[in-house]
Amino acid sequence: MSDAEMGGFIAKVIGPKRRWRQYKARREQLPGNYRAAVEAIERYMMHFVPTDGDSDASRFEDLAGLFEQAAADGTPIREIVGEDPVKFAEAFAQNYTEGGYVPARARKQLADAITHAAGEDT
Repeated sequence: MSDAEMGGFIAKVIGPKRRWRQYKARREQLPGNYRAAVEAIERYMMHFVPTDGDSDASRFEDLAGLFEQAAADGTPIREIVGEDPVKFAEAFAQNYTEGGYVPARARKQLADAITHAAGEDT
């Protein structure tokens, strides 16, 4: 992918390039272990969470803010993400999607179908 194509992709996925660059600069200022955690969560969300320009930009900005505050307070990373980082990332991402989060919808459909099949619905 060329730099121009990557820029267009980032603009579509993350929103305006300026916001993405500001987020990346904030991420780079984090202490190493916090930065590594943010980068890992970012990678997961880029691959497995549907994209939506402005809400994605807000999501990543808020993720940086969360880890900036945690680093300032000395909060351990596990205290932020818990024992299941996938669950954390998915729950975090759900705050920024409006019904477009297919895995969550699929999980609800499954739960509802089992409830119905078990005769537990009212």
